[in-house]
Amino acid sequence: MGPPGARVGWDLRLRPAGSRSYKGSRAPVLPGPGSCEGPHSRCAHAGRRAPVGEGGPVQPTRRAGTTALPVLLLVGVLLVALNLRGPLVAVAPVVEDLQRDLRVGAGTIGLLTSIPVLCFGLAAPLASLLIARSGVHRAVLVSLAGVLAGTVLRSLGSPTAAIAGTVVIGLGITVGNVVVPVVIGRDFPGATNIVTAAYTAALNVGATTTSALTAPLADLVGWQLALATWGLLVVLAAAVWTTALRRQVARAAAAEAAGTAPPPPPAAAPGPSVWRSPVAWGLTLAFAGQAFSYYGATAWLPTLLADENGLTRAQAGVSSSLFQVLAVVGAFSVPALVAWWKRPALVLLAVTAFWATLPIGLLVAPALWPLWCSLAGAAQGGGITVIFIAIVRRSGDLTRNRQLSAMVQGGGYVVAATGPLVVGAVHDATGGWTAPLLVICGSVAVMAVAGAASAGGRTEAARDAGPSAAPAEEARRG
Repeated sequence: MGPPGARVGWDLRLRPAGSRSYKGSRAPVLPGPGSCEGPHSRCAHAGRRAPVGEGGPVQPTRRAGTTALPVLLLVGVLLVALNLRGPLVAVAPVVEDLQRDLRVGAGTIGLLTSIPVLCFGLAAPLASLLIARSGVHRAVLVSLAGVLAGTVLRSLGSPTAAIAGTVVIGLGITVGNVVVPVVIGRDFPGATNIVTAAYTAALNVGATTTSALTAPLADLVGWQLALATWGLLVVLAAAVWTTALRRQVARAAAAEAAGTAPPPPPAAAPGPSVWRSPVAWGLTLAFAGQAFSYYGATAWLPTLLADENGLTRAQAGVSSSLFQVLAVVGAFSVPALVAWWKRPALVLLAVTAFWATLPIGLLVAPALWPLWCSLAGAAQGGGITVIFIAIVRRSGDLTRNRQLSAMVQGGGYVVAATGPLVVGAVHDATGGWTAPLLVICGSVAVMAVAGAASAGGRTEAARDAGPSAAPAEEARRG
């Protein structure tokens, strides 16, 4: 999604020379340096780096000794994913209650959605350092602990506690964004694509469930307890994760002791800095337009539907969940379209056309909001996917892929963090929803123009070959 994510990137499996081309699978994450570093890293133990692709590490070939799919660990991954997007949208259905009880304006409420997204862009390097220092297992638990602590703190009932809790939630989710794809690559090497797809779907399910049920819970127990209740899901995820990882760590340690890890990948010559690439800047603008639109719409859609269509708060929360759940359709449809049309730029233009139906449709025919929410929901899930496909196709090797992905997502999330704040401030200034919808429409237009100019892909030969391996020096760093 817008992101839930995601957002969201593409994991690549590294294939040996002479094998078939790589396959991609969607995984929402903001990569940072050293996400697989440190003495506790499986990559370090194996004397190699898990090369980083779009939004996550490139996956190694299947290890000996890991033939069975660890079902309990898979359940743990999915439960963790439920907590990596839900807290972001929990505030939207109870915006009016927070404004009334906290005595703050729409711009301040917008911070409760934009702060975590800003963390995604700025705190990813710190998350990578934490993972390197603490190890993968502890980093996941730190992520869940941060989400739980922030959830409780946000629900205490004061503006200061709400802002502080939101910051803690954002930092916790940032760690989860970085570390979970590392877990998928390490512990599901034979089923990376399907596990990544399930993880991505769980992100959207978490956002949808939270968006749909927070308002009814608030009607029963008040908004503070309604927000705090979602902490129980964090506790469940931590319990399952701890149990599953104890088994999986022992299994992985036994495999490494047997010396079954694959050799380091071949070296590739480093290229010029992505910061000098017009394509990199174009994709960054496209991602920023996508993410700004997503977070701006997610934060204010329930309130808009309640104001413009007379829906109750609970009805508005359920209606906005269409926008979240249809993202799964878009995410799985876009790769098929890219394979068919062979041009990511054309797919991106089609996605932005569907995206634009939300602001334009709500301006022209607001009574048809279920249609506009459904079309735009599929578009926002597909939009982030097609941008990451373009990143893969414009990357000459895996190092370039990592650098380009980090630039695109880091810059895009920083811009996206302003979405709820800008949309809320424009609504406050104009007293209506026409201007905010035009702002969202403008951001979709930025996505269309920048993405169409930069998402065209490389030559057929380069696309068939896929990115080259990371340099040997980078592999040695873990």
